[in-house]
Amino acid sequence: MSAKGQPKKARKPRRRMRGSLAVIGGLLISSALVRIGSDASQAFARETAPPTEQAAGEAAACTSEADIAPILAALNEREDGLKKRESDIRKRMQALSVAETEIDRKMSALVAAEEKLRGTIALADTAAEDDLTKLTDVYATMKPKQAAALFEEMDPEFSAGFLGRMRPDAAAAIMAGLSPTAAYTISVILAGRNAEVPKQ
Repeated sequence: MSAKGQPKKARKPRRRMRGSLAVIGGLLISSALVRIGSDASQAFARETAPPTEQAAGEAAACTSEADIAPILAALNEREDGLKKRESDIRKRMQALSVAETEIDRKMSALVAAEEKLRGTIALADTAAEDDLTKLTDVYATMKPKQAAALFEEMDPEFSAGFLGRMRPDAAAAIMAGLSPTAAYTISVILAGRNAEVPKQ
């Protein structure tokens, strides 16, 4: 055997193998086509077949007015209920809107009244403060002996309030004219006036 003869023998089995593979592949493809064709024909047959009697009876049963009437009545009743609810909600919303407007009006009136009251209180406080300042100035400008005689007759807490508002020199002149007991009592009241104020 020559070296050229060996390759010829090796080529023959490959050709046989290729031929048998082609035949097997062709058979598989034809089998698939037959199956697809038979399934398609069954589907076409189902589509073109006339409806059965049972399907026709069911269709007739669904369309009868006797069966639809209760459903329509229930739907109409539900629609009426929804309309009534909607109307009730609108009425409530309207009532709430009116109430909200009234509340806003009353709140505005309350705010105005509160501002007026604050003004009145501020005016009263200012007037009272002005009156106390004027009276304190009157006592401070009096002669110390006359003022001391007047303070001797006053309640000690009341007189301590006036003396605490005076300039120190005017208060000292009046205190010098008081009896020792009255001066001591007024001094204790003045010293203890801020004793209860927190230190920190």
